[in-house]
Amino acid sequence: MTTLEKIKREKIITIIRGVNVEDAISVTKAIRDGGLCFVEVTFNQTAPPSVTANIIRTLKELYQDQMCFGAGTVMTLEQLNAAYEAGAEFILSPNADRSIIKQTKKLGLVSIPGAFTPTEIAQCYHEGADIVKVFPSDSMGPSYIKALRGPLPHIPLSAVGGVNLDNICDFFQAGACSVGIGSNIVDKQAVATKDFDKIRSLSAAYAEKIK
Repeated sequence: MTTLEKIKREKIITIIRGVNVEDAISVTKAIRDGGLCFVEVTFNQTAPPSVTANIIRTLKELYQDQMCFGAGTVMTLEQLNAAYEAGAEFILSPNADRSIIKQTKKLGLVSIPGAFTPTEIAQCYHEGADIVKVFPSDSMGPSYIKALRGPLPHIPLSAVGGVNLDNICDFFQAGACSVGIGSNIVDKQAVATKDFDKIRSLSAAYAEKIK
């Protein structure tokens, strides 16, 4: 099964943002123990790409047989190449950058650029995107995903931003093929207090919700 097929099957990509490598290891174990298996580690635009790449590489070495790792907030070719060399299997961006999409596909990775309007979404898909991330999805809600699916039923859409336990099923019913969830699973306070069991419990709640 390809990475793209697995994303569509598993449906939830958990986003790890602003976490050091030691905490990222514990957070990832909690996510895995809760029943989720896709993790996106985001780039910090003010830090060297090597920082995020090191986290991806470390997590992949520890959990590669059980989980799938990708890179998020990829906005430069330098970040993309660092993610690729670290073993990332999928690439997400908050924006639509033709050069990032093209190079992602050239490297054999799953491309998930961010877009919002029908024009942007269609252009991303035309450039080779596998899935288009509708971001921020909470600003318009599931009804916007449903509206987009009318004229664009051939384009796989991922909802990212504001997805929670109350609305996740609504996004899937509206036609999203996957969702990205950050702080609603990787709770910042839980990370700060090393309460990784809370992250495991949240992961389990989402895994159960989409069964």
